[in-house]
Amino acid sequence: MIRYARRVVILVVGMTVLLIGVALIVLPGPAFVVIPIGLAILATEYAWARRWLRAVVDAAEKGADKLKLSSLFSRKKNPGSKDTPSDK
Repeated sequence: MIRYARRVVILVVGMTVLLIGVALIVLPGPAFVVIPIGLAILATEYAWARRWLRAVVDAAEKGADKLKLSSLFSRKKNPGSKDTPSDK
């Protein structure tokens, strides 16, 4: 009985946080932070939430890697700029 009550509480809290995150996609707010938190809460009890959370984390890592690569190639170095180390 306690296990059932725990699952219900996790479902209600997790879905509430997840739905707030989905609403924050169109509203101003950090949806990319809130959605994984909701999935992490749900992942403590549900396999489908673990799969979704893994997919979200993989996509975030892939996006971060892509962002790092694009910033490396888009940065133009000027010999007179402060980005280059000075010889002392």
